[in-house]
Amino acid sequence: MKKIYNTFSPDETEEIARKFAESLDNSIPHFIAMYGDLGVGKTAFVRGLASVLAPNARVKSPTYTVVNEYKGEKLPLYHFDVYRIEDEDDLYSVGFYEYLQKGICVTEWSENIEDVIPNDAYRVTIKRGANPENERIITIEE
Repeated sequence: MKKIYNTFSPDETEEIARKFAESLDNSIPHFIAMYGDLGVGKTAFVRGLASVLAPNARVKSPTYTVVNEYKGEKLPLYHFDVYRIEDEDDLYSVGFYEYLQKGICVTEWSENIEDVIPNDAYRVTIKRGANPENERIITIEE
C-alpha cells in the first residue's frame, strides 16, 4: 500500500508522522527506512513519530552519534543516521543488528544500507514539492 501526502510546514510533516505512528502496532518491532535529500524534513518526521511512540523524547539528528535511543511506552525507538555508514562492518560496530530485535528502528539515509533493510520495512520518502521552500511530498509505502 502506498500513501502520498503534501505538507507545507514542519508541523504538518510531524502531524503526518504522528498519524502514521498511531497506525502502527507497537507491540512488535518495526523498521522504517527514510529517504530524502538534506533538509527535507526527515528528522521532523521522526519527531512526529516519537511524539506518539516515545512521548518524552527530545529528538535531534543522530548525525555524529549514528543512533539515538528514545524510551518508548511499549517499545524503544531507535533513530539512526546512516549517512556515514560505509559497509556492513560499520553496522556491526554500532550494534545495528541487535537494535533490530529490540524495538522500532528508523533510519535516515536508508539508500546507504539498502541491502540490509528488512523486506517488511515501511519506506518513507520525502521530496521537495513545486514550492521547494515549503512544500514536501511524503510517500509512505508498506
